[in-house]
Amino acid sequence: MTEVVEHNEQTTISGDEKIVDSSHQSGEDSTDKEVVYGDAADGPPVRQLRGILWVVVVIAVISPFFLFALDNTIVADVQPKIVDTLGEIEKLPWLSVAFALGAVSVNLIWGKMYGQFNAKYLFMGSILVFEVGSAICGAAPTMNTLIVGRTICGLGGSGIYLGCMNILSVLTTDQERPAYLSLVGFMWGIGTVLGPIIGGAFTDSSATWRWSFYINLCVGGVGAPVYIFMLPSHDPRPGVSLKTRLREIDFLGAILIIGAFLSGIMAISFGGVVYSWNSGRIIGLFVCSGALWILFAAQQITCLTTDKERRLFPIELFKSYELTILFVLTATSITACFLPIYFIPIFFQFALNDSALAAAVRLLPFVFILVFAVILNGVLMGKNGYYMPWYLAGGIFVTIGSALMYTVNLDSGTSRVYGYSVILAFGTGCFSQASFPVAQAKVKPTQLSAATGFIGCAQIGGLAISLSVANAIFLNKATNRISADLPNADAASIRQAISGAGGTFFSTLSNSQDTMVLNSIVASIKDVYIMIIAAGALTVICSGFMKREKLFLGPSTAGA
Repeated sequence: MTEVVEHNEQTTISGDEKIVDSSHQSGEDSTDKEVVYGDAADGPPVRQLRGILWVVVVIAVISPFFLFALDNTIVADVQPKIVDTLGEIEKLPWLSVAFALGAVSVNLIWGKMYGQFNAKYLFMGSILVFEVGSAICGAAPTMNTLIVGRTICGLGGSGIYLGCMNILSVLTTDQERPAYLSLVGFMWGIGTVLGPIIGGAFTDSSATWRWSFYINLCVGGVGAPVYIFMLPSHDPRPGVSLKTRLREIDFLGAILIIGAFLSGIMAISFGGVVYSWNSGRIIGLFVCSGALWILFAAQQITCLTTDKERRLFPIELFKSYELTILFVLTATSITACFLPIYFIPIFFQFALNDSALAAAVRLLPFVFILVFAVILNGVLMGKNGYYMPWYLAGGIFVTIGSALMYTVNLDSGTSRVYGYSVILAFGTGCFSQASFPVAQAKVKPTQLSAATGFIGCAQIGGLAISLSVANAIFLNKATNRISADLPNADAASIRQAISGAGGTFFSTLSNSQDTMVLNSIVASIKDVYIMIIAAGALTVICSGFMKREKLFLGPSTAGA
């Protein structure tokens, strides 16, 4: 095993001054081989892992993140078959909600733990949790077991996500970091679009939908030797005892935020779909969520059972208006990125009667342009140092692209959808991963994990909330419109048809009724793009308040 000793120059923005801060840390385990990451006498930081070893480590670190992205969307195509096997269609919304809840509820906890414990072993632990969840999903005999497995996958996946960000941040120099973190965006985009394709392929084969989850075990097993023997260690607090580290974790804050997210997202996801909006259950969930958010805010501000340095949410980062802007724009970018990924295939399934697999393939132009823009941003932003123009240009393209997507109707040609969607994809790719390196360049080296968790909270939290709201808008609007078109239709059958598990609903309709229903569904999809238009406009406005400065321009001699 190897251990990294970090000497990483960072620039901290304080008002109009730039303060250069350096840290030099060494591991306490003398049995580990020590790899020096830069040295004060040698000048600028230098990455020591190079050549094939570096390539293998990078691939091993981002591969589990690919699986996490894959699992975000892999259930999209397997839901009907899961219902055929396990029944209990009323619990179908839980398959996506449980995964998102598991990921978002522990995001800040993982962020704090990466600031307390050895990143290598936390990363390996999060992979293990994810693999256990995948095994439970694959072997699930009931819907309840599958939901538990999806939740565990979300818990582990959130740790994989932040671990990937932290490890790549530690092992790269300031100038390299944007380019390498753009690889994370690349894997996220590829994993997200391949999720429905891989899920559909397994579902249509003799392997069945269960191998959509078992595949994670195979990939995790292949990477295990690299994590154990080749991945460098990084202990952010060498010499501090385990008891002290555990005592400094904000457990009360963790409990409060988990409860707040759980009740809030459940209320948004199930309101009007499983239970009526004015039912006691939904009202109770909203009240519970609001109360827990208030308690969490009070506990973080007063530092009850914790202190300012150890509280779960790094409130101190909000003192920087630019970090606050980055937090907001990270949420807008994830909204602009993932809502099209979910709803463009739905459009093609209904408008062109595509299979789930064919509809997912039609998403490839969007994802290819998205990935291209993410990589372009990572490379060029690291070279010229400017970041504000990427947010401004990205916001403009997102606003234009989403506004054009709002004009798409049932009879719109595929070329229009492709053309409008790639404009949207290019815009969101310009800034979807930019906030991580920018935020890290604006804090002290000791705050890298806090900054990563801060931006990660905006990203995963924004994903969970925006998807929950978008699904609620789509399902409620579509159900209401179809119910108005077909007053004698059963509401449960309508919801099943919209979710893709509708059986023979459409076969019972006349041609005119079929067209009327499809128009209602497409109109409901268009309503989702209003969220993206708002996200793009907010990005343009907020980017105007960013500084016109250069970052990431410290010299580097790291090899490939």
